[in-house]
Amino acid sequence: MSVATRENDLSHIVEADRAHIWHHLIQHRPFETVDPRIMVEGKGMRVWDANGKEHLDAVSGGVWTVNVGYGRERIANAVRDQLLQMPYFAGSAGSIPGARFAERLIEKMPGLSRVYYCNSGSEANEKAFKMVRQIAHKRYGGKKHKILYRERDYHGTTIACLSAGGQPERNAQYGPYVPGFVEVPHCLGYRAQVETVSYGEWAADQIEEVILREGPDTVGALCLEPVTAGGGVIPPPEGYWSRVQEICRKYDVLLHIDEVVCGVGRTGEWFGYQNYGIEPDFVTMAKGVASGYAAIACLVTTEEVFAMFKDDADDPMNYFRDISTFGGCTAGPAAAMENMAIIEEEGLLENTTARGAQLIDNLLALQEKHRVIGDVRGKGLFCGAELVADRQTKEPADEKRVQAVVGDCMAQGVVIGATNRSLPGFNNTLCFSPALISSADDIDEITSAVDKALTKVFS
Repeated sequence: MSVATRENDLSHIVEADRAHIWHHLIQHRPFETVDPRIMVEGKGMRVWDANGKEHLDAVSGGVWTVNVGYGRERIANAVRDQLLQMPYFAGSAGSIPGARFAERLIEKMPGLSRVYYCNSGSEANEKAFKMVRQIAHKRYGGKKHKILYRERDYHGTTIACLSAGGQPERNAQYGPYVPGFVEVPHCLGYRAQVETVSYGEWAADQIEEVILREGPDTVGALCLEPVTAGGGVIPPPEGYWSRVQEICRKYDVLLHIDEVVCGVGRTGEWFGYQNYGIEPDFVTMAKGVASGYAAIACLVTTEEVFAMFKDDADDPMNYFRDISTFGGCTAGPAAAMENMAIIEEEGLLENTTARGAQLIDNLLALQEKHRVIGDVRGKGLFCGAELVADRQTKEPADEKRVQAVVGDCMAQGVVIGATNRSLPGFNNTLCFSPALISSADDIDEITSAVDKALTKVFS
């Protein structure tokens, strides 16, 4: 922590926050008697709060975002320089960083060719939904408009994204929802709906069942996370994705992969879908694209999708009539260029794979020690440990005790996460997503804190 921050009295900041800030995802009544937490500085893997307490951040900014760690001066300098040259112009025109980053991004995504800039993951997913709906009207008389989504997946905070959200507690009290969104079953093997040796194929086949029930001529797209994030950190079972791809092609259903969490290195590949041989029609991304140094999100599509919006230039309605105001900001792609360069130059994809394997091994060792850990799963530096009251019945651990583990780790100076207000009765998975720069010592420190917390809370 810098001397300037350490010596500065931040009590007035705390009071201003208490009086005026509406925080995300948190009940505010406790702030009437305790101080809200304010993070004031970050460096590498560490963050410091207003009291000067140091924490090892094992959740990359709380929501899987700061992939290359804190204090990256070269990203800040790139943003500053770009803002002085040209901070913004509406996305109906181009920009130098926009063109450069799009070119670099597409190099990482064979089979895709077009980048649509916007300002959040929710908005990127909305753009894809709108494109699917417009294609339905242009080509299918409006009939092939339905969008399938998966139980436990999450795609954003807007009403349309919640309509495509498979997490009932996140959706609760925000209806009525947008019509035309249809749920398919989850693919979590630990809580498999049936006993079968090929659960991945069975779970994928349930998607086909839904398509047949709804009518293939009414289903336009399937929107899935490559690894489910907030719904419990769920990597797909073997055989799942190849069958999903086959089903989409069979019924002419566009495949939309939501990479808002998994994208830009989190799983050890540039994108999560690249672990599984998927050929998507849409890919959406945000969070790690610029590691939180500037707001940016992208919707990336194939040339085939793009061509559907320019096939009749004489038709005044025959283009994607959409705009994202802050998609015209140049700071995002400027930061994203440096972010990508850091990942390449420092070998962070390889480090993510190595440290992710270490994290899984450490969690498996904890599972041997603590019977409360029912399942360990993950991909790269994106891992989860599901806590249960009984291993035989798989009864979920009490949510308050799960949160007590998170709280005890925080008290030790390690920030971890847990599924939060997502699934009634199943908010019981500890979540880990440290930055891609994590060292072996960092991983050991994270799991050591979890070990101590589990002993304290469940002994």
